[in-house]
Formats: sequence, C-alpha cells, structure tokens
Amino acid sequence: MTPLQLVRNGVRRRVDLVPMTPLEQLRAGRLVRRVAQLLVGLSLFGVTMACMLRAGLGLEPWGVFTYGLTVHLPLSYGQMVVASSFVVLLLWIPLRQWPGLGTVLNAVVVGLATDVMLGVLPPVDGLGARIPLMVVGIVGNGFAGALYIGSQLGPGPRDGLMTGLSRRTGRSIRLVRTAIEVTVVVFGWLLGGVLGIGTVLYALVIGPVIQLFLPLLTVRVDPPVRAQAGSLAPGESRESGSERHDQTAAASAPRSSTSEAPRAHRSAGPGAPECEATTW
Repeated sequence: MTPLQLVRNGVRRRVDLVPMTPLEQLRAGRLVRRVAQLLVGLSLFGVTMACMLRAGLGLEPWGVFTYGLTVHLPLSYGQMVVASSFVVLLLWIPLRQWPGLGTVLNAVVVGLATDVMLGVLPPVDGLGARIPLMVVGIVGNGFAGALYIGSQLGPGPRDGLMTGLSRRTGRSIRLVRTAIEVTVVVFGWLLGGVLGIGTVLYALVIGPVIQLFLPLLTVRVDPPVRAQAGSLAPGESRESGSERHDQTAAASAPRSSTSEAPRAHRSAGPGAPECEATTW
C-alpha cells in the first residue's frame, strides 16, 4: 500500500480510543511500543512549539497564555510549560481525575523539549522564513498530538482538565474546550502573549491534522475486562451501577419489534478518556 493510500484510509477511518483507568492503560499490552511512541510524540510536540515561537506569528491558545506568563516571571518558556502543567494537574483533584503515565510525562517532556529546541533553532527574520516555519510548527504539532494520543497512555494535563470539567458539569466537550481556550487566550493576550494569524490557523487546522494521522498512529490495545456484573468501575456510583445492571438485564431479555433501548454513554471512571472526547 502506497503512502498516499495509507493517508486516504486514515482520513476515512473512525478511531474509537479505549476508555481506561491509569492502571488499565499500563495493562493494555504493547507497553514498550506505546511508551516509545508517547515519548517521541511529546518530544516532537515540544520541538514544533519552538518552531511556532521562533516564527513569531501567533501561538496556540495555551501557548499564548504560557508566553504571557514568561513576560512577568523569571522562567524560560519550557520551564513555564512544566510549571503551568503541574498547576493544571492540581485542578484535577476536585474533578476526581487520575493522571496516567502519559499525563505526567506530558507535563515534563514537552517543556524540556521546547527549551532544547529553542536553544538550537535561531531566531528567523522575514516572512519568507517565518511563514513556512509556522506551517511546519502547526502541522507537526498535529502529527505529534496524534502520536501521543494514539499511545493511549492518558490525556495531557490540559486535555484532562477539559474532559473532567465536561464530565462534572454535564456540558459538551466542544463547549468546555471552547470556553477554556477563549479564557486562556484572553488572559494570555492581556499578559503580553503572542497572538496572531498563527493562533487562528492553529484553531482551524489542528483538528483535521490530528484526525488525518490518528487512525494511522493509534496502537491497538487489549480492552479492559470488567467481568463481574456487580462490580463498579472507579468513580461510578451505586445508583449508576444498579442502572448498568438493569440495562444488562434488559439487553439479555427478548425485545419486541416495536421497542427501542438506546444505551447511555458511561465513562470508565476518573482519569479514563470520555468516549465523546476520543472518537475521531
């Protein structure tokens, strides 16, 4: 199969990432391959962030906020990425989110890789160099995102904040993500963050780029088995467990031709990705 055919197949495929708790993520098989892919993806994510910084035409929403903080605090951009990531992780506590291996590595590796690349990549002048560098940064950022998401080792700190707020408030992923990113962009801009055409282009392009590459880069894992009918997944209430048991009993009973029994979506528990958020 040619590379072009692989890309076309990737665009057409749907990818359903498996909802797992942090422990289930480690037991899901192919761990060496997945950790290696995670580290490559996170490192590349930091490298492409440095490309966008050097282009100077606007950063992604959280990047605008991070850069704004560096204007007022004596930390490098990468150090601020690490510090802000752990602050965001503190917000997981009231949301009952549990960090996975990928979450912790995301908080550390992206910032370190960004600072290393900024030390290697010199500043560039002229739109003839800055525009291509911005495009490489945005597209490469989407590819890197697909790499670390496809490893299925846990969401990043900011993604987990989004899914946790969605689960706790009952609001859609789209609404929560939009609210968070508008908030951080506004505060980042007020602090002196780099807001520009790159910010708009990132918002328009990043989703399609991830959707393009994610089917090609998602590692197949062994789905978790919760065999006991009476057991509760972490974070699931007794009432929801009873409801699930009733649904199982109803599913096994004969159905009439006129009845319908749509299944409600259930989360695998705190820290596990929401199906709504991880279906591409």
